[in-house]
Order: sequence, then C-alpha cells, then structure tokens
Amino acid sequence: MSKSNFSRRGVLKTGAIAGAGLALPTYLRADAHTGFTNAPGDSEVILGFNVPQTGPYADEGLDELRAYQLAVEHLNGGGDGGMLNTFSSKELDGTGILGREVKYVTGDTQTKSDAARASARSMIEKDGAIMITGGSSSGVAVAVQALCQEAGVIFMAGLTHSNDTTGKDKRANGFRHFFNSYMSGAALAPVLAANYGTDRKAYHLTADYNWGYTTEEAVKSSTEALGWETVSAVKTPLTQTDFSSYIAPVLNSGADVLVLNHYGGNMVNSLTNAVQFGLRDAEVNGKNFEIIVPLYSRLMAKGAGANVKGIFGSTNWHWSLQDEGSKAFVQSFGTKYGFPPSQAAHTTYVQTLLYADAVTRAGSFNPCAVAEALEGFEFDGLGNGKTLYRADDHQCFKDVLVVKGKENPENEFDLLEIVEVTPVDQVTYEPDHPQFAGGSLGTCNPGA
Repeated sequence: MSKSNFSRRGVLKTGAIAGAGLALPTYLRADAHTGFTNAPGDSEVILGFNVPQTGPYADEGLDELRAYQLAVEHLNGGGDGGMLNTFSSKELDGTGILGREVKYVTGDTQTKSDAARASARSMIEKDGAIMITGGSSSGVAVAVQALCQEAGVIFMAGLTHSNDTTGKDKRANGFRHFFNSYMSGAALAPVLAANYGTDRKAYHLTADYNWGYTTEEAVKSSTEALGWETVSAVKTPLTQTDFSSYIAPVLNSGADVLVLNHYGGNMVNSLTNAVQFGLRDAEVNGKNFEIIVPLYSRLMAKGAGANVKGIFGSTNWHWSLQDEGSKAFVQSFGTKYGFPPSQAAHTTYVQTLLYADAVTRAGSFNPCAVAEALEGFEFDGLGNGKTLYRADDHQCFKDVLVVKGKENPENEFDLLEIVEVTPVDQVTYEPDHPQFAGGSLGTCNPGA
C-alpha cells in the first residue's frame, strides 16, 4: 500500500467552539456545501486516525495505526481484502467508500486529553476529516468524542474500556466496538471464584482516571457479590513508572490478592514491581498470593514477559481465535507486518470497516445517516462472533474472552491462552444500569 499523501500538519492555533459545532473555516462549514461537516468531493474521502504515538500507551497506538493503514489498503482494493471477505455485510467491494478513494491523516494523542482534542480539531478543521477514530485511553476517548459531537462528525472509538464512554459520557455521534469495564468484571468474577475461592481479600491499585475508576468499581462489585472483601483501593498517577512505593504497603495490608487496574506500560511496570517484591511467591491468610490484571493485551504480556504466567485477565479479542474473520485478519496483518495483531489493532481495523459499511448502506456520508445505519446493527464475521451495536448507547455487545498468562509459551507471541469465552448474555446489562447512569445520548449533530 502506498502511504497516504496526507500527513499531520500540526494543530490549529486558533478556533473556538460556537453554537452547536466548531467555528469552522468557511470552506468547511456545513452551510457552504451539502448540509454536513466536511462533505467529501467526488474523488476521495479523508479519515482521521488519532492514536498515542508517544507516552505510556504508545505500543497500543502504533499497532492501531498499523491496522488503520491495513484497513485503508483493503477498502481501496489492495492486499488480500482481509475481513472484507468474511464480514456478514457484503456492501464493501474494494472501491473505497461510495466510490471515493480513502485517504487519511494522523495525530498523536500522547495519551493526553488536551493533545488529543487539539489533533482531532486540526484534522477536522484543516484536513477535512469526516470521521475521527482511535485512542488508547478512555480519558482521551471521552474528550474526543465530545469534540466530534460538537463538530458534527462521527467518532468511532478505538481502545477505550471505561464504562463512561458509552455511559455517563455517551454521545449520539460516538460509537464503541471495544468491550467495557462492566463486561470484564462480569466475565472475570466467576472464573476467579472457581480458581481462587470466594473467601479472598483484595487490594486494588488503580490508574487515576476514568478508566481506572470504572474498572475498579466493576471488579469490586462483581467479586464482592461472590464473597470477596476489598481491603483497600489506591489511586496511582498515569505518569507513574516505578510502582515500588505502591506495592510495599500491600504486603502489610492483609490482602491475599492484588488487582492491577493498570494498562499498557503502567501494567508492565506495576506487575514487574509486584513480582520483584515477591508477591507471586508469597503466602497470606493461608493462601497463595494472587495477582489479577482485569484488562490484558498481547502487547502488555510481551512487555511483562514471564511475569504474566498464570495471571488471569480479560481481553476483547485474541489472535488465536479460530473463527474465519479472525483468521483472515491475522493472515493479512501478519503478512504485512511480520507478527500477529493486538486487540488494539483488531478493534481499530473493525471500526474502520464498520464506518465504511455504514456509509455504504446509508448511501451517504451525512453523520446522521451513518449513525442511523449503525444503531441496532447486527453483524458477524469480524471476530468475537455475532455482535450488536445497541441503539440505546452505541455500545457493541459480543462474547468476552477470559485469558491467563501461558505457563509454557511456544514463541514470543504465544503469551496468553483463552480459558473461557464468556457468552454475550452473561455480560449484557440494561442501558440504565447504575454503573452507566447519568448520561444522555442526545441527538446526532451533522454540523449544520
């Protein structure tokens, strides 16, 4: 695939939000052309890929970017077509989107909400991006989703696991394929009880932002319902790299389980510190001390190495799945890049195809037509089995994977094994569930 001839051209120096949307330049205003923000011309359409290329989640972000580039290649008719061949919807034919060649611009979120909003704003205002996608932080996702709602473009969330993204901070212009904290708790708790018993005392270390809060809440609620006691829950800065001072008090707390509500480089560092402090070999309350990582990824497992052996967690998708869609994606990604994709790569590739498919089914790039095409959409062939984009909150519902670190990996990518595929019914909740209360989807904004 030839790389896009668009590049990140810096952030907009000025520009305020006014009325229902951004104060766009005249040539991008909805009333200047066909009634919605950044309506494309006849030859090309521009998508904005906003990922962390620096910072604690950079590994996930760079894998997301690889997947986005692969998706663009497939949409434009290059490569082997990947999941276009297995997707239950047969609207995409390799001729771009509605006959327009797909181009893209990129931004670096730095895993910072302000930086992510600035790069997304620039992609919309300067580059004419009609859809923004990406991110590996729920704080970033919530901030950029709100911006896209104001701007009148669709936001296809990347890797965001916080309940808030489709809970209190949900938006009509935003959609999430990735699973959430509630789903992790609902899938993990029965497996933890079966393996470790119901008489456990847990100590939580939690990343100090909205993903950490909702993951802590979800895991606490689900494990306490089965008999576990939460001894303590301590917040840790997202910028933390050495967690020794946070690990030391665990040894004197009376806890016999440590729950690391950390992701990316944070989890790699905190788990490494926990192992260095001897927690894996400790015995407390007459039980072997256990460590849990609620949200796993292959990239995190690779970073943590042997420290992940035997440790349970959940994941949205894994490259070892044997459904036709997963196999097609792994084949395409592996051929292009030389290694299997992460769950971050999978969800961003899928989101790109889902957007393109919705535009095609709607016959329009108008974000409100696209939103209508996505709401209540049921599909298969993209990994994880049958999936529903629920209209009530724009959250995808599908099976959830419980995994653990493999004791005897066969290679550097064979680090996690699937121990249970949790059926979608077990992780489904009502839209007004208390962990998701307080938000309103509102109405779609086309930017007019």
